Amino acid sequence: MLSTHSESPERNARNDGGTGRPAPVPVKIIVAGGFGVGKTTLVGAVSEIPPLTTEAAMTSVASGIDNAGAVSTKTTTTVAMDFGRITVDESLRLYIFGTPGQDRFGFMWNELTTGALGAIVLVDSRRLEDSFPAIDFFETRQLPFIVAINRFDGGLHHNLADIRAALDVDAHVPVIHTDARSRQAVKETLLTLLDVVLRHAMTRQQG
Repeated sequence: MLSTHSESPERNARNDGGTGRPAPVPVKIIVAGGFGVGKTTLVGAVSEIPPLTTEAAMTSVASGIDNAGAVSTKTTTTVAMDFGRITVDESLRLYIFGTPGQDRFGFMWNELTTGALGAIVLVDSRRLEDSFPAIDFFETRQLPFIVAINRFDGGLHHNLADIRAALDVDAHVPVIHTDARSRQAVKETLLTLLDVVLRHAMTRQQG
């Protein structure tokens, strides 16, 4: 009995950093989308720690495979994942994983999404077709997600209603705009996703 009582406070201290408060609940979030839509930028904009990135320089070997499309100035590509972290409040901490955008790294998506509670599909409205694989992936796995249109050059090339119709996503999936460079805009995008995740969890409990 003495041993049990003496070890419990030590375990609690390790869990809460000695503050006496419970450690934040960890939540895994995925950021997906086509090549060059701003996933690495988004993770870096909001992460409270130096983000882990696995970007490599694009070379002539990848010509015709890694198509930068409208982002002709892009010189690097994510070859594994991006990773960042943000503490929402004392009770919740988000771990954000950005997927590689190229089809040849699609085999990694199953591993990266294991244990995730929700996803952001980041979209370049100039290349809507590049977002179809991510949308299909999350719909098939019934993982809650939102669609976030990245405001390249500060504006939208199409209105949100037209984009929703073109993407043909279900009515309950939010289609919003964001700016992957702006910490505040990305935080608001994450909060929108958390609301979707919460409603999804409540619906499952009621069912």
